[in-house]
Amino acid sequence: MVVEQYKSIFDHLNVAVVVVDASLRLLHVNPSAEMLLAVSRSTVIGTPFMHYFREGDNAQETFEQAAEEDHQFTKRRAQWLLHNGQQLTVDYTVTPLPDKAGMIIEIMALDRLLRISREEALVSSQETTRNLVRSMAHEIKNPLGGIRGAAQLLARELPDKGLEEYTQIIIEEVDRLRNLVDRMLGPRQLPNFTSTNAHEILERVASVINAECGTDIVLRRDYDPSIPDFNGDKELLIQALLNICRNAMQALQESDLSEQSMITLRTRVQRQFTIGRQHHSLVCRIDIEDNGPGIPQNILADIFYPMITGRAEGTGLGLAISQHLIQQHSGLIECESRPGQTIFSIYIPLEQNHAA
Repeated sequence: MVVEQYKSIFDHLNVAVVVVDASLRLLHVNPSAEMLLAVSRSTVIGTPFMHYFREGDNAQETFEQAAEEDHQFTKRRAQWLLHNGQQLTVDYTVTPLPDKAGMIIEIMALDRLLRISREEALVSSQETTRNLVRSMAHEIKNPLGGIRGAAQLLARELPDKGLEEYTQIIIEEVDRLRNLVDRMLGPRQLPNFTSTNAHEILERVASVINAECGTDIVLRRDYDPSIPDFNGDKELLIQALLNICRNAMQALQESDLSEQSMITLRTRVQRQFTIGRQHHSLVCRIDIEDNGPGIPQNILADIFYPMITGRAEGTGLGLAISQHLIQQHSGLIECESRPGQTIFSIYIPLEQNHAA
């Protein structure tokens, strides 16, 4: 049979390859497909291929029609929901075997490529935004200094001391604008990289959140103790994670949940991970998850830009600053959100490689 002849070739391919018979039962699954579909070849051979993912209402009919009519087809950016609940975006090509003996299905996972493309666009646009903010800050702070100085001189020359109230308002408003610009620029000091433990940072953040919210919110830990120390600036990392945790805390406090409000702090090691175009053999992943109302979808893609916020009293600076601080550690923050679950994932390489 054709499958037996080419099994060894299929097994050495990086692309996921699945071979099914005319009834769509699995004849062969190469190692790449085992990993992609989260199955074991020894247990799935002979079982229906469609048991392991769901694509849409007519997916099975499409496969059955291809097998019956002996025609090839390719589908781009299909959304698969695997048997374990994982969602995948894939391209796949179905090629019939001779004599209607079955079909070869080649599957290419796109999630990693799409994520890399999304990260590159995010990093590039944020760098552009930071340069714009720096230029604006320079142009704004110069006249603010002149206005403040002029108001102080005017206050000294006023014949009526009762008018000093107005010059004082000018000075206070100038100071407020200058502080806002400084906050948009974020911390000015260069990172001081020392040996850093991720769980020590998270425990410091947890102690602050506990002190601020008391028993209103349950803090759950889910740590991987195998994560090694890495070079980082503890204070900057604490600030970055605290900004995210405070956002989660405030969202929970402002929502009317029927269940117990909860923030989960989770750590994991990820291997062979790409941030932007930089490949890292080992990455520390920190998840901050809450069961709040979620982030509005209309602002979800823009939450890391300055002045973008979903809260009436928010400034929209915390996440922008956090992203910048993590990028100083050659890392990145991503967010997934839906009602009842918001997850901020922080990726920090464990190699000695940091952004300038």
